[in-house]
Amino acid sequence: MYKKRRLNDKLDVYTSLCFPFTNTRPLKHRHQVTVGIGGNVGDVKRRFEHLFFELKRDTRVEIVKTSLILKNPPFGYLDQDDFFNSIIVIQTSMQAKTFLAYLLHLEKKFGRKRSFSNAPRTLDLDIIFFDNIVMSSKILTLPHPHWYKRESVVIPLSGIRS
Repeated sequence: MYKKRRLNDKLDVYTSLCFPFTNTRPLKHRHQVTVGIGGNVGDVKRRFEHLFFELKRDTRVEIVKTSLILKNPPFGYLDQDDFFNSIIVIQTSMQAKTFLAYLLHLEKKFGRKRSFSNAPRTLDLDIIFFDNIVMSSKILTLPHPHWYKRESVVIPLSGIRS
């Protein structure tokens, strides 16, 4: 069951039992990672719930917090459905590049197909922050470039940081 609230004529937010969520148990992993999640193909909100429980079952990660779910228009390639976006804060003992490989595996498990830049997708998982690491390599840039310019990150993140 989702509760919907309209922010303006282009943006809606949704809440459920898992979004937002705050873990109250002690955490054992050493790295904190902020992950942006998104998608616009199929029942994305339900897929987010499945992802939440997939992460809860995996001992390599612990969910710290989740944000509300934001429904927002696409950017880049505009001829597609609106996106649903949220933030999940995770703790893990994996290093950044290993964690990226883990996220790419999850995307594939949830049906992600890569066709072109900003294409419609079932699930998109992006590392926004990994601890306070700043790095740039061929496969990973931290923090995520231009995260601060995207409503799809800033609005969900603002609720998690307060």
